[in-house]
Amino acid sequence: MPTTRFSNFRLYQEPSWRSLLSHSDRSVPKQWRDWLLDTGSLTQRLIDASENTLTVQIINQRIDIPRFTEQRALKLPPRRLTMIREVVLLANSTPWVYARSIIPLTTLTGRLRKLRHLDNQPLGALLFRDPTMTREAVEVACHTKVNAKLPTTLLGGLQKSLWGRRSVFRLDAKPLLVSEVFLPDFKPYNQTLHFGFAGAP
Repeated sequence: MPTTRFSNFRLYQEPSWRSLLSHSDRSVPKQWRDWLLDTGSLTQRLIDASENTLTVQIINQRIDIPRFTEQRALKLPPRRLTMIREVVLLANSTPWVYARSIIPLTTLTGRLRKLRHLDNQPLGALLFRDPTMTREAVEVACHTKVNAKLPTTLLGGLQKSLWGRRSVFRLDAKPLLVSEVFLPDFKPYNQTLHFGFAGAP
């Protein structure tokens, strides 16, 4: 999959991220609410749903300035450099989830230097094993043809909206932002979850 670079888009060009506080929020289709609100490991849920065929493919990893809403979520000063990691999670070679992680360089110190070298390991597996991990509230956004800032190779002939979520995680009290977008070929969205799953890829 080719590397795709992103510029720092202005706020009005980005998806509108907002809190999703309840399963009764009618602005989100019912079948998506469990996936978007759940607080466990999305990686593990996808492994189960894919019958253990889940793989991680790196699209891009670079040092760059994050987008405006990402700076705001992390409370970063303007033009602060971060490590940006973009991957796609595939089930049996089918793209299911696009994930974008924003890690401030100040987070990549001490024992967390290892985050620079994840390679094809899912970040979520590391986050949910770490005893110091905490997580802020989940925000959700509807991604459309107009505002979806995803690699075009993943969108294809996008005919419907894509739902995504993001959270600020902390390891050793150091922040990172993880966003996930469910892609057009993701099929298990209509399966009801019976226990906690969704987290960071």
